[in-house]
Amino acid sequence: MSVRLLAMLVLVAAVISSAIGVVYARHESRRHFVELNRLTNERDNLNFEFGRLQLEQATWAENNRIEQIARGRLGMVSPSAAEMVVTNR
Repeated sequence: MSVRLLAMLVLVAAVISSAIGVVYARHESRRHFVELNRLTNERDNLNFEFGRLQLEQATWAENNRIEQIARGRLGMVSPSAAEMVVTNR
């Protein structure tokens, strides 16, 4: 084999392997972009759900709601003035 033919075969192999590397890199880039979009959507959905849960927690923790439950379910009442004891420190 001549040196020129050997050099040509090496160059062809290098070009083919380079082309395969470019195709693989683009494929990986697209795959990562799709994954990034999926994770971004998931993050947005979780942020929306977190905001909804914070609002729900604030609603459940309102003082008048707690007082209604205490009076209705537990039968609790506010003490009268005669039942209150004031202490000094």
